[in-house]
Amino acid sequence: MSNNPRLPDYDLADVTDVTAPAQLRALAGPLRDAILELLLERAATVSELAAALGRPKSTVAHHVSVLVDAQLLKVVRTRRVRAIDERYYGRTARIFRVGAVGPTDGDAAPYCNNDLATAASESVPAHRADQLSSIVRHVRIPRERALEFWARVLELANDYAQLPRGGDVVYGFAAGLYPTDYPALPEAESAAKGTD
Repeated sequence: MSNNPRLPDYDLADVTDVTAPAQLRALAGPLRDAILELLLERAATVSELAAALGRPKSTVAHHVSVLVDAQLLKVVRTRRVRAIDERYYGRTARIFRVGAVGPTDGDAAPYCNNDLATAASESVPAHRADQLSSIVRHVRIPRERALEFWARVLELANDYAQLPRGGDVVYGFAAGLYPTDYPALPEAESAAKGTD
């Protein structure tokens, strides 16, 4: 278990808006996503990341390089080991904010890394074992209120990512906020109209 009261063990921004095409391309892919998630716990070397992911060091080094070039990762410290500088990588922000809630301008579809699809796929074994906790609610609210609520969810996700590490299981936490075609009741008639 980590004794570090604040995770990860290096300084980084809370939120960064990701808009550059190179950054969006760098975020696309489950291996890079896994690298970014691991680095929310602490800074790590390519060797440590490769061991955790069960992937060849050269493959992980390539993906780390892509993330560094996109300014999503950076070297946060180095350590001298047998005449070689070992680099520890960390994220540049706790949260990479991509896109927005609601309609977008322009004809091109916005980049969307569908984290809910990833969570749905990851959660199948937990669902089968009756160990899945989930909830969906539909509420008709103005877009501004939706954005305010999403900011609170991001704070909660940030709190979750900083919980002290321990135990044997990695638990996933997923959240989403999206416009739907779900039906809504019409506005209620005033109380005065309803009485005789």
